[in-house]
Amino acid sequence: MAVIPVALAGRSYEVRVGGGLLANAAGEAAAFLRKTRVPIVADANARAKWGDAVESSLVAAGKEARWYDVEPGEGSKSWESLARLTDWLLAEGVERGDHVLALGGGVVGDLTGFACAILKRGCGFVQLPTTLLAQVDSSVGGKTAINTAAGKNLIGAFHQPSLVLADLDALSTLPARELRAGYAEVLKYGVLGDAEFFGWLAENGADVLALENEALTHAVATSVAAKARIVAEDERETSGARALLNLGHTFGHALEAETGFSDKLLHGEAVALGMVLAARYSARRGEISSADAQRVTRAIDAAGLPAEIAALGLNCSGKVLADHMLHDKKMDAGTLPFILLRGIGEAYLARDVAMDDIADFLDEQFQSH
Repeated sequence: MAVIPVALAGRSYEVRVGGGLLANAAGEAAAFLRKTRVPIVADANARAKWGDAVESSLVAAGKEARWYDVEPGEGSKSWESLARLTDWLLAEGVERGDHVLALGGGVVGDLTGFACAILKRGCGFVQLPTTLLAQVDSSVGGKTAINTAAGKNLIGAFHQPSLVLADLDALSTLPARELRAGYAEVLKYGVLGDAEFFGWLAENGADVLALENEALTHAVATSVAAKARIVAEDERETSGARALLNLGHTFGHALEAETGFSDKLLHGEAVALGMVLAARYSARRGEISSADAQRVTRAIDAAGLPAEIAALGLNCSGKVLADHMLHDKKMDAGTLPFILLRGIGEAYLARDVAMDDIADFLDEQFQSH
């Protein structure tokens, strides 16, 4: 098992990466389970596959699992879902010193984390991420949120978990498409800040996607360690360091919005295509070579992820997508910073991007490649 610390002043916690963690959830999280009744918020699909393992562990430790099921999908990150969940947690008698377990992917982690951030002004939670995307990204770092009609993740709070158990065994039950979507976030860490890791993924990405244990453990642990370093440096995204984690997300969120935040385009798929667009736009500005932009595109394509905007079959203009970006929560004084590249492994925050130019660039992408 790999153990990666997320070092925050007074609130540090561990991310444990390995097999068998869900089957020993009670033992791993024993320090945070002070009562007999343990509330667990679970994605319905994740509970069907891993609920028995988690519950058996709790029963063996003399605990009683109290389950709250969440329907899969972004639709569950809503005001209505948040209200129902907080009402349930209050009915369960959850106190500020208690911890709630979150079993599932990023939707459950985001929803549960936000509920715990506001319940009695803050209670604890433990992340049990069952998707690759959640294990390497959303479960680490304390960003919690729900969606609104105005956009994705616009209502939320920074609320760090007390522990993250990334059980690699859980990935064996993921649909192949979900696994690939999570792999986009693994690639992101290489593209934004680690050229050596990007090169390693170019050689070993197929083994990671095949869930070969050594390659998978290295990929997940390296990704988590990269995020942990950035979160420790810039927990609340004030210095610009943490903003680098949004590589691919500004373009990607616009594509998600245009596809209705539906399964037509999964979040990881949107981020993958967003990274391609960020690399190509960086090349268009003369900041990276066309060859490097092509390397990013090839890596995305080789993983079976969308690498061309035209393939989505969208019936919109570049301006429509650019307008979606204006609802981005990273808007600052009327301008939108973009994460662009000076090279593979060298992302930076650009504050001089004109939205008209973005619209023109996207129109070119619809017509080319």
